[in-house]
Amino acid sequence: MLTIGEFSRLTHLSIRTLRRYHEAGLLEPAHVDPSSGYRYYDPGQIPSAQVISRLRELDVPLADVRRILLTPDPTVRAHLVGEHLQRLQDQLSRTRAAVASLQRLLRPEPAGVAAELRHAPARRVAAVRGTVTHEEVLSWYAGAMAELDAVIDAPTGPAGGLYDNALFSEGRGDVLVYVPVAAPVPDLGRVHGTELPPAELAVTVHPGSHDTIDITYGELGRWVAEHALAVAGPVRETYLVGPRDTPAAEEWRTEIGWPVFRVASAGPARAESHP
Repeated sequence: MLTIGEFSRLTHLSIRTLRRYHEAGLLEPAHVDPSSGYRYYDPGQIPSAQVISRLRELDVPLADVRRILLTPDPTVRAHLVGEHLQRLQDQLSRTRAAVASLQRLLRPEPAGVAAELRHAPARRVAAVRGTVTHEEVLSWYAGAMAELDAVIDAPTGPAGGLYDNALFSEGRGDVLVYVPVAAPVPDLGRVHGTELPPAELAVTVHPGSHDTIDITYGELGRWVAEHALAVAGPVRETYLVGPRDTPAAEEWRTEIGWPVFRVASAGPARAESHP
């Protein structure tokens, strides 16, 4: 038998931590002296202590650690650990995206945005429409595009989407994703044929990953405030190059179209770069 001090040295777990694990029912000593209260451990408990240590290093909550240790089925244990690892991966992705956005925002001299005013004519599309929350957009988009791909063999241009202002301001709004088509399409499932109305847009292209696309939205909004009159209407995104074309995020190009009312002083459509 090992004293708690010896067991602590062998497992690199502090005596205080071992006492806390005992109280939580995670790692009970092999024997507790009834008169002195001293804890003694069996050498066979060392692997369990090491597993607990690794799980805690991954920030697995104590209650979940206990569930993992008490689950006899190795497949279930692997599933429980896998769920937590996925949560960590999601958190890491969010952290990386936030870091990228901050790095872009904190540049000493922001590059600004190159934008132009453009008339978008009416166009025939095959589309899927829905009302979703901001958190649901990516998964909903993937499902909608899968349905469009199954129905439309030869679109006449890149896919796009119309995003209602409420999606950004209220966290929930209407979304319409589409692919342009040459001829009318029959309704099939959620896919239906429709016509996008003409619109005046301030347009720019966001390069690379979508993690920092909010920064480009902000820069385009500032450009619009200085060059045109913003009007109510859904923002248009066109996926010139996206995840469906290449897994290399640095090659993605997303065109953003902000609805505007072009005033006479704005002159003809032109590209300008905000200083």
